[in-house]
Amino acid sequence: MHDQLINLLLTGTIDTLIMVGISALAAFLIGLPIAIILVNTSEHGIYPSRMINQPLGWVINITRSVPFLILMVALIPLTRLIVGTSYGVWAAVVPLTIAATPFFARIAEVSLREVDHGLIEAAQAMGCNRKQIIWHVLLPEALPGIVASFTVTMVTMINSSAIAGAIGAGGLGDIAYRYGYQRFDITIMLAVILVLMILVMLIQATGDALASQLDKRKL
Repeated sequence: MHDQLINLLLTGTIDTLIMVGISALAAFLIGLPIAIILVNTSEHGIYPSRMINQPLGWVINITRSVPFLILMVALIPLTRLIVGTSYGVWAAVVPLTIAATPFFARIAEVSLREVDHGLIEAAQAMGCNRKQIIWHVLLPEALPGIVASFTVTMVTMINSSAIAGAIGAGGLGDIAYRYGYQRFDITIMLAVILVLMILVMLIQATGDALASQLDKRKL
């Protein structure tokens, strides 16, 4: 029984890391450009454009307002179209990515907005074009905050993956629901909670350490 529990938790942890890892990477690659667009097309940005900024902001706000469980069910047709199934680890990647992307974009936007506008003005005075300002001023200065934002996003995705697992996505959530809840096995339920807590603490500690290290390099 002890070995079976370890194997079950190991399999569930690997599945959870796969679905969260792939979704987090996709959310980062899509969400960061969105955050950059939102900041730079705002009224005080270097590419001010209300026609781009407002519709994009509305889409993000609408997507963020939908609870993850409802979003996951609503996206079943799209999930089947992309991965060919609505069940399992890979099926969870689609809704996790779509849920995490606007969340990350918004909190990364906050980090980008906090960059001292004086640095941008100084770069403009030195003749830097707008692309150079984004790549050599805005992103490097906001990097610690972006890393911290991504850490928060990943922790949130761990929680969402547990919800996804409870409705057929696999991973630790599936184990907690099928073996812990349906079979009234408190040991498995507590073991899953413990593993989730460890994953969250590891991700948070790693993200905090990296953000702190990047912040020290600026000093």
